[in-house]
Amino acid sequence: MHYTCFIIDDEPIAIEIIESYLLRLDGFAVSGKFTNPVKAFEALQAQTVDLLFLDIQMPGLTGLELLQSLRSKPEVILTTAYREFALEGFEFDVTDYLLKPVSFDRFLKAIGKFHTRVRPPEAAALPRIQATETEAPHLFVRADRKNVKVLLDDILYVESLKDYVRIATVGQGKITTKETITHFEQALPGDRFLRVHRSFIVAKDKITAHSADGLDIGKVPIPVGRMYKMAVEKEILGK
Repeated sequence: MHYTCFIIDDEPIAIEIIESYLLRLDGFAVSGKFTNPVKAFEALQAQTVDLLFLDIQMPGLTGLELLQSLRSKPEVILTTAYREFALEGFEFDVTDYLLKPVSFDRFLKAIGKFHTRVRPPEAAALPRIQATETEAPHLFVRADRKNVKVLLDDILYVESLKDYVRIATVGQGKITTKETITHFEQALPGDRFLRVHRSFIVAKDKITAHSADGLDIGKVPIPVGRMYKMAVEKEILGK
């Protein structure tokens, strides 16, 4: 497996260190290096990458502001000299954070976390949407030792439960499967479903109310995470 990486840091020496570490590993390629976060943002609109090394404190646009602005988010390893800023990054569901100066040993631990997230050892294959002339779009998920058919039209929301995902449906109640919410985000069609929080994906047509900080699916309140707020406002509120 080969992974493409961007390194974004206003300090060229910090970029050189991360790049030198990546060159010591098989399967990783640096496809972009940026000291200007605005230029990096523009490049991320045109190119998909697997892993982003992102400095938090940068002039003009901070790393967290850049991350919040991205519609499609790769896996992210934050780099910073300030521990207090790094902890804030976990609200954005980042892979890991590295405190400068970054040692190779600590770097390898972050890469290990990246591998775990993109290739969970226990995870099943990515759920695949199926449809025929006689059947509505659906997918099968593994639950209760069976492959359970779930119609896309029946899905209300998807909730992350750490190593599991709970699918709330109209007719089958709540179905729990050992999977990651990131896999469901990739599998479910973006024109019908929207990730609104690190732990929630919702069906757009099932939203019954919304506010600045959350939305409702029927009588169930769903939080909207800060990093997803811009996308929610654009998709739901038309802003």
